[in-house]
Amino acid sequence: MLANTASAVEAARAAGATIIHAPISFAEGYGEITDQPYGILKGVVDSNAFVKGSWGADFSPEVTPQAGDIVVEGKRGLDTFASTNLDFILRSKGIKNVALGGFLTNCCVESTMRSAYEKGFNVLTLTDCVAATSMAEQDSAIAQDYPMFSRPVESTDFVASLKG
Repeated sequence: MLANTASAVEAARAAGATIIHAPISFAEGYGEITDQPYGILKGVVDSNAFVKGSWGADFSPEVTPQAGDIVVEGKRGLDTFASTNLDFILRSKGIKNVALGGFLTNCCVESTMRSAYEKGFNVLTLTDCVAATSMAEQDSAIAQDYPMFSRPVESTDFVASLKG
């Protein structure tokens, strides 16, 4: 997944696409969210994950932002559109096509995919550039949910379309 993502990002960057990173991070103590989280955010708090400035909130070396990339700040939940200025960035740049990859397949990627679809963007989900916590979750999201709100494609097909 990570190698596919790095290759797709490199090819998209070389083709002149706008690369946008949307990391999730929280202040130590998680003051940005309810003091009684449940679901996936409870897991984040219980495991002390995604604390700003820590290893768990850092970029993987394979996909570290490069000069010219945009890093969206303020992502505190699953959907990147919900607590950031991503919609403003995309519209101000005249971007109509959004290709998504990342973690988790059936959580943040799917939430962002659904919002992008509802906002009228042409959404591609790069099926080999996403990962879930189990193959069952991965397979189900890609087979059942992704086709409803996006055009699921493998990264090699996406990269080929950039050259076409």
